[in-house]
Amino acid sequence: MKDLVIGLSLLGMVSACSPAPQAKDNVEEDYCQYVNPFIGNADNGHTFPGACAPFGLIQASPESGVGSWRYCSGYNYDDNFIEGFAQTHLNGTGCPDLGDILLFPFSGDIKDNTYKSEYDKSTQKASPGYYAVTLSDYGVDAEITATAHTALHRYKFNNEGPARLLVDLQRGMVGSKEALKTHVLEAELEMPDNQTITGHNQTRAWVTRHYFYVIKFDHPYTVKEELPAEKGEKAKRLILEFDTKPGEAVQVKVAMSSVSVDGALASLQKENPAWDFDAVHQATRDQWQALLSRAQVTGTTDEKTSFYTSMYHLMMQPNNIADIDGRYRGIDDNIHTSPTGEYYSTFSLWDTYRAAHPLYTILNPDKVDAMIQTMLDHQKIQGFLPIWALWGKENFCMIGNHAIPVIVDAYLKGFKGFDAEEAYQAVKASATVSHFNSDWETFEKYGYFPFDIIDTESVSKTLECAYDDYCVAQMAKALGKTEDYEHFSKRAAFYKNLFDPQLKLMRGKDSKGNWRTPFNSFLLSHASSSGGDFTEGNSWQYTWHVQHDVQGLIDLMGGNEAFVTKLDSLFFLESTAENTGFVSDVTGLIGQYAHGNEPSHHVAYLYSYAGHPEKTQQVIREVFDRFYLAKPDGLCGNDDCGQMSAWYIFSAMGFYPVDPISGEYVLGAPQIEKISLSLPEGKTFTVEAKGLSKANKYVKSIELNGKPVTGLTISHKDVMNGGNLVFTMTDQPGRLTGGQRLPPL
Repeated sequence: MKDLVIGLSLLGMVSACSPAPQAKDNVEEDYCQYVNPFIGNADNGHTFPGACAPFGLIQASPESGVGSWRYCSGYNYDDNFIEGFAQTHLNGTGCPDLGDILLFPFSGDIKDNTYKSEYDKSTQKASPGYYAVTLSDYGVDAEITATAHTALHRYKFNNEGPARLLVDLQRGMVGSKEALKTHVLEAELEMPDNQTITGHNQTRAWVTRHYFYVIKFDHPYTVKEELPAEKGEKAKRLILEFDTKPGEAVQVKVAMSSVSVDGALASLQKENPAWDFDAVHQATRDQWQALLSRAQVTGTTDEKTSFYTSMYHLMMQPNNIADIDGRYRGIDDNIHTSPTGEYYSTFSLWDTYRAAHPLYTILNPDKVDAMIQTMLDHQKIQGFLPIWALWGKENFCMIGNHAIPVIVDAYLKGFKGFDAEEAYQAVKASATVSHFNSDWETFEKYGYFPFDIIDTESVSKTLECAYDDYCVAQMAKALGKTEDYEHFSKRAAFYKNLFDPQLKLMRGKDSKGNWRTPFNSFLLSHASSSGGDFTEGNSWQYTWHVQHDVQGLIDLMGGNEAFVTKLDSLFFLESTAENTGFVSDVTGLIGQYAHGNEPSHHVAYLYSYAGHPEKTQQVIREVFDRFYLAKPDGLCGNDDCGQMSAWYIFSAMGFYPVDPISGEYVLGAPQIEKISLSLPEGKTFTVEAKGLSKANKYVKSIELNGKPVTGLTISHKDVMNGGNLVFTMTDQPGRLTGGQRLPPL
């Protein structure tokens, strides 16, 4: 990886991380310098480069487009223009929303009646809590920083001509240009004085939500113009003008709340009371530094860049949407109060249950209890746990009920900040109360989801619900609920009902027990566009989705060697010649393995279960070398709210949670020389890869605290107790047994 990962030099003049606003006399390494927010901004990474605080409500960032899949985050690095700076964004999702309150600064008259400006990428800078760029068409130097609930913009107007600002309250991230006209359902605006604007919008995109805002200026404004509304538009677009001289800056604060204007104002007064841009920037940077310092990496600059940027993307969300007094708007649109002051949303659970949430239990254990309590509070109103929650609302995106493994994982790891019985009842209800994408009566009756009753994603739903059922069973077992344990354990085995023993692939079956015929194992499915039996994938990718019973899948395949042969076929089948149907989200291909989409994320580690860890090690290196590059188009797929980044962090350390609730991490091969994690109670867990190099990608031996590792895994307790995990690397592939390397079969 050291000489294959592309470094910041490939970004040309782009600065990956601006210098800290103040010099700090500190012996601690500046970890923020390694964060490159431009990674994933191009292609389909769907990340954004703007300013935010860890787990904060605000993500203030530039936008270069709207109305298509290209602009889920609002910005694409390959564009040479910027349309303004909005206050909220999503990190790496496959659907658009947010993009609230667009600000576009300019001098004099607008060109071609189009509110956008070209910019020189050499002027663009980004780092944790900071973004800057020069809008070359109008000579405006723009800078943005943020706190948890507020954004602070500083616009320096260098040209002659009046300093002006478009405040676009109709703007938002939507799926089409037509939806841009109708997504605002209700809009209210007031101007209490000539330095303040307040208001409220109700919008509908991925979810229907309310937001309240306060916008304050450090200069008085006059309203030069209100742009005419198009048919269907409810919110205003205002052109404000400021009395400034060339070279003078105008600062703008924006605070937001799901509750009220007063809530937004309270956040502004507490988090951002003065007009001190550098102080706000430094405070937010310090927050990021504190989190990033929980890992100390010894490696090349490129390796540090990829690692710390992955940590940064992981900790952008979930977002605490509660006001500073703990009040938030719930799924029922009523106002509730969190006693902890935290209520989290942006739960992309189909993605993040796999590795992001397990990683929070290591790197952010102080956040886990509040995340779990949020899910339980959501369930009390909705009747089942969140599927995909945004700003406290449910969008039902994706399949499964994957808050279940997140809660069970936290409980089994010993987190105590929630009531265990309440949590179990919420988990059980979510596996028994039918809703939009879970028909439990059909599942129980047939032992799978028949494709003639469940007309889309029937196979994927069966496999993913079987995993959730296993999780329910494990929590029931831990609580002594024997009957429930047996019932959900039986359902967890339903995956076997869709395994075709002739093809050795998962295959759709109708309500009469007939296999789907004709059957194209390469057909890529997607519920919203092409239908089919799978979720953003095909049979080759989903056959391995048995995270809880790998040995059972091995047995179905006919034993270890048959299993390995089939896995080899997955990685060596042509990746493009055979695939048909939906393909947009199935990326990062090695054969039919698709690293750009989450169902594949555990698959490389399955070789180890069948006695071939050297094949796991080989695939992991290829994924690192090809799909995690430190450049704007360096991600092979959507970051998906930190899940792609979590895979990187775990795999860089040499292990991964194939079964996220098991408390076990399957060993792979570390990709960085040394990583030390600072853990609670002053403990440290260090992973060292002795002899790691481009050639030495295989593992010769493993020791934990000086003792040979004899199995396939280490435990979560091994990590959290602190200690040293030492891999000795070699250029010779081989199998491990009893901590020693054997020749490959």
